[in-house]
Amino acid sequence: MSASNAVEMLSASPVERVLEAEEQGAGALLAIDTALGTSVALGVSGRVYEAVSDDPRRHAEAIGGLLARVFAASGATVSAVTGVVIGVGPGPFTGLRVGIAAAQAFALGRGVPLLPLQGHEAVALAVLEAGAASGVRVVQDARRRELFVTEYSGLDWAGVPVRSEEPHLVPRAEYREARNEVWPERIPAARLVQLAARRLASGRRFEAEQALYLRAPDVKQPSAVKRVSA
Repeated sequence: MSASNAVEMLSASPVERVLEAEEQGAGALLAIDTALGTSVALGVSGRVYEAVSDDPRRHAEAIGGLLARVFAASGATVSAVTGVVIGVGPGPFTGLRVGIAAAQAFALGRGVPLLPLQGHEAVALAVLEAGAASGVRVVQDARRRELFVTEYSGLDWAGVPVRSEEPHLVPRAEYREARNEVWPERIPAARLVQLAARRLASGRRFEAEQALYLRAPDVKQPSAVKRVSA
């Protein structure tokens, strides 16, 4: 991880933290991301409360407990939530669909908007605000000997990372290292909350409500049964 020493994206960092966030306005924003482990955050009253699990598989089992922890830590109630931020990837099919389904269910149950954001944008925000001057390349293991890669040139006037290259797949054998690259071990949901607050305040659009798998999922619909003639 050469672009930054931001421990919030490494497995050694605390499983819970509180982040000061002046951009957090009225109401409360809940964020869920399951692209790398499971990360949940709740922004309320100028602070963001985050809880994470680095287990790469047990997303469904982890979400409930993490939700309970951020609500307990913040003292906020479920009825205070005014928007649900969801990390749409890039990431693996199995992981992403769990977090997206949980966010959709919460937003539907509360009758509040769903606010989709790319997880790599949260990583870029953490790195750029830590002082990276030449932009940042976010690199994530996509398995199958491939990598998810997104490039950012810096922060715009609203404090939102500017994508200079959209998320794409790169064969690991063809990948060439860069000085400004970062390999996150988790997506910081607290940064998703910050990004959502900044986008709402500046009137920015959110991403499409569609997971960025960047490849076809392993699970496919069965083809039509072939008719057998007599």
